Amino acid sequence: MADLSAFPIATRWPAKHPDHIQLYSATTPNGVKVSIALEELGLPYEPHLINIGKNESWTPEFLSLNPNGKIPAIIDPNGPDGKPIGLFESGAILVYLAEKTGLLMPLDAARRYETIQWVFFQMAAVGPMFGQVGFFHKFAGREIADKRPLERYRDESHRLLGVLDVRLKGRKWIMDNDYTIADISLLGWVRNLIGFYEARELVGFDDFANLAAWLERGLARPAVQKGLTIPAKA
Repeated sequence: MADLSAFPIATRWPAKHPDHIQLYSATTPNGVKVSIALEELGLPYEPHLINIGKNESWTPEFLSLNPNGKIPAIIDPNGPDGKPIGLFESGAILVYLAEKTGLLMPLDAARRYETIQWVFFQMAAVGPMFGQVGFFHKFAGREIADKRPLERYRDESHRLLGVLDVRLKGRKWIMDNDYTIADISLLGWVRNLIGFYEARELVGFDDFANLAAWLERGLARPAVQKGLTIPAKA
């Protein structure tokens, strides 16, 4: 049986199955990426809900694994060389899981890097912009009288959606016929933008038929449907 005693987070959220990958997360766009990947890969894992509404991601135990204080994070008890490894940042976790299994990422080196570039596109552009739209359109930012920040993030989000729409023209997935971690990294964010953030009309989502068809295909996958609810909300 794996020994997770070196990880303080395991004292606050103890493992019932220490030989499984330990997932510390919530059902946010960043959080569901990893649960979807784990479901797609069929890896055994144990989810732990980090209640961000109660600031649990800022507890010393969570920060000991993820000093950035954001979800998700994982512990793989069977990491490289058979030793446990803790990881944070969802993009890095997706790459790790793909390389661990040899799945969800092309084996060809050039296509592998092309896949990673789209994961980085989500991390550096899509996620931050869509998150700002959510803040200024649905949350506390709505009360700000100056609408220039919202307009800036709206326009940039529309541009980014256009980048994805062009990429998906004539393609089933971001990497042609290969469903990869690039798709997984983006699905939750696009879904949240037009659903939870209620910004479909604001960002002109219906201008992008290729992207809309891709989102429908992605959400129809059983692993995606399950992964979107793990860990369950408090």
